Amino acid sequence: MGWISPFKLNQLGMLNMNRRNVDYIARYNSRASYPLVDNKLKTKLVVAEYDVRTPRLLQVVRQQHEIPHFREMAEDLTGFAIKPAKGSGGKGITVVTGRDGDEYIKASGARVPSAYLERHLSNILAGLYSLAGTPDVAVVENLVESIPGLAKYSFQGVPDIRIVVFQGYPVMAMLRLATKASDGKANLHQGAVGVGLNIANGHGLNAVQFNRPITLHPDTGLALENIVIEDWQEMLVMASRCYEATGLGYMGVDLVVDVNEGPLLLELNARPGLAIQMANGRGLLPRLRQIEAIRKPHFTPEERAAFAMETFTSRR
Repeated sequence: MGWISPFKLNQLGMLNMNRRNVDYIARYNSRASYPLVDNKLKTKLVVAEYDVRTPRLLQVVRQQHEIPHFREMAEDLTGFAIKPAKGSGGKGITVVTGRDGDEYIKASGARVPSAYLERHLSNILAGLYSLAGTPDVAVVENLVESIPGLAKYSFQGVPDIRIVVFQGYPVMAMLRLATKASDGKANLHQGAVGVGLNIANGHGLNAVQFNRPITLHPDTGLALENIVIEDWQEMLVMASRCYEATGLGYMGVDLVVDVNEGPLLLELNARPGLAIQMANGRGLLPRLRQIEAIRKPHFTPEERAAFAMETFTSRR
């Protein structure tokens, strides 16, 4: 792939980092709302008031002296996820998928004793993974099990869906698939696959890895062009509801589809990245400007989701 000039990128409507920071994040995101999305525990509590489901909360560890109680809580559990409340980029998240005697089996297949998990909890409380290195709390959640139709495309990790929401309207979406290169995490910067999704119906569009187009998943070998997301309209409505819950005008909403619970919110991001444009093969700017031009905004999440599905349809 050759280089594309800034002029050409502008013609394609690509949103760059400076414009995102100044024209959208700084302009539409109140600083008072940041603590709601920079803390996973606060996010869970606030979105629950707006009928947005999240993975079931099993335990919150706030103090070092509470760590021994974790072993008691986890005694009968086969799977769970430990997350730093103020972590970012997937750092500090440990996923346990099974038990074998006194050992826990991580998503990677590695076997660890309970002492390993207790040290991890201690590191979280010390702020090792928090955004500013400040003391944190550990959130223990029920294990998310992806529906088979999506799980088969991903390498080890659970696939998630990132939806960019502007002024309450879903404007662009992508599916993120873990790979061996990304160490089983759905992080595009680490080598996960991004599949652009048609807002109109949740169908796959383009796919990229390391910002280069691909057609097959590098590890599973499956074609990415036929992906269809179930419960798509419900997911758009959930994403739209997060606008009322947080007051953030520009954000990323990360969702998963659990085999038992259906669509669930994983986390919110007040500074969503721009790689979603590469996955979709189109820029965000035209869609953002179209929302800014609306004279009579739609008041309900259902209306905003329906407007987005009708307005932002895409073709390959």
